[in-house]
Amino acid sequence: MTDFSSASPTITSMIRMDHTHVLCAFHRYRLSSPWWRKRAIVGAVCTALEIHAQLEEEIFYPAVARIAPDNDAVKKSQPEHDEMREIIAQLRAMGPENAAYDGLFMQLMRVTIHHVADEETVLIPMAERSLKNELSSLGAAMTRRRMQLLGERPVDVAVHTAGTFPIATAVLAGLAIFSVSGLFGGPSARRRARSRNYA
Repeated sequence: MTDFSSASPTITSMIRMDHTHVLCAFHRYRLSSPWWRKRAIVGAVCTALEIHAQLEEEIFYPAVARIAPDNDAVKKSQPEHDEMREIIAQLRAMGPENAAYDGLFMQLMRVTIHHVADEETVLIPMAERSLKNELSSLGAAMTRRRMQLLGERPVDVAVHTAGTFPIATAVLAGLAIFSVSGLFGGPSARRRARSRNYA
């Protein structure tokens, strides 16, 4: 089993990175975008939010609730996740051709931004003050669980990411192909490279 404890960011760093990723995806949405781009962005955001919410509910919120069970931000986090899930379900039930699609996605954006603001101004600083010794182990637990959740829907994640961040996806694909070709160029390719170096 892979040990993520030494390589993983802290749980609060991971939550901030998730927030940044989703907000970047939100800002790529344009009312004038073609339907397939809208669908890709909405799909990417919805999947990211679903996974993020599940990770927080399973790992982050229970840890924070131990140190501040009566905190208002802790108490309203779950209802806010439920509201996001309701909007996501409505978006998944319709297509970009629906007149309500743009407005519903904007509503999801507003709810998410409000939720992110609460977490980044209240919950995350509180966790960093009171859970200092646990942040890395919690981050490792979140990494393990994230890999499991991503593994349950790899095609959706890949397709939506490509449609949302096409340039970054193309660059990463090019780097991957370049790396693979270097690894599997074979002895003849390596001999040619050596002969060029000695020429």
